[in-house]
Amino acid sequence: MTRRTASPLSLVLLGLGAFLLVLAPMLAWYVEPRAKRTPTDVDQITVFKGTGSYFDTGKVKTVTGQDLTITRQVRGDVADSEKSGRAIWDVSTSIDPDKSLPAADPHDSLQWTLERWVTDRKTNKPVHCCGEKPYFEGEAYLKFPFDVEKRTYLWWDGTLGATVPLSYQGKKKIQGHEGLRFTGTVKATRTGTRQVPGRLVGQPKRSQVMAEEWYANHGIELVADQRTGRIIFAAIGPRKTLRAPGGKKDVTVLLDSERIAFTKKTQQSQVDLADDDGSRLKLVGETLPLVTALLGGALAIAGVILVVRGREKDANGSGRDGEGPDSMGPHSDTSPNSLQPTTM
Repeated sequence: MTRRTASPLSLVLLGLGAFLLVLAPMLAWYVEPRAKRTPTDVDQITVFKGTGSYFDTGKVKTVTGQDLTITRQVRGDVADSEKSGRAIWDVSTSIDPDKSLPAADPHDSLQWTLERWVTDRKTNKPVHCCGEKPYFEGEAYLKFPFDVEKRTYLWWDGTLGATVPLSYQGKKKIQGHEGLRFTGTVKATRTGTRQVPGRLVGQPKRSQVMAEEWYANHGIELVADQRTGRIIFAAIGPRKTLRAPGGKKDVTVLLDSERIAFTKKTQQSQVDLADDDGSRLKLVGETLPLVTALLGGALAIAGVILVVRGREKDANGSGRDGEGPDSMGPHSDTSPNSLQPTTM
């Protein structure tokens, strides 16, 4: 008598189902969190446009009602990022009126800055190493952390040289993509000094004066993709002025705009990037774990059913070789114990 074992198919289904059931939480709790890392190979340009006033050095006066453009280029330093394990971005920002566009040399711009941002790839917090310039703090800069929360964030304002609280103001759709909206303002704050002709600060009898530089921001508005932290819309209202030493009022306006915002093209580009990055994170963190768990459960159940059915057949005797009455049993026609027909 031979006892049957579970069929190869049932064992395969059970094994594959168990594997998928183990894989599902690993994708959600291990793989997906490790996929949330600030990229290092970025190379993108964002453009802001608006109207305002600026100090025209050629005319030696502030001109109003001018078109203004802010162009920011972010390039990741891949080599240094790989060495340090941090996200290292070199950021070039220029402010131009129409007459200096396109600027072949950023030094020809109305204002130009070159910065080096170093952040932790997981938390988005600043890391003070690797040639960081300038020193900065806060939670949000060129992007927000992954999984943006509905709370106040500290945004680093490079012109102010300090953080600005941005409060959550609800959801807002940008080019059809919903994000979380944050706003804030900056009150007039002294940010430094600059040597200028005395007449620029109301002191014409003095050839040179160490004027005070003041900065304010009419309004900051950022809309961030919740999953990736990517900023899909940004608008600022910078105001930079000069005051006489110890003065209480602005005398010369260097730059002033109520609102300079992402162009439609930049908005769409940022939305496309957020959609792409977010889809990959959702695939790894939600879709694949769910599909894997459902498929694994179905396969495991199918395997168990096949094993149980196999055992039931064994118990009923239909699952053994040579099933039914013993061919050599006492009731067999060929059994040596059966009665033989008489010759009498």
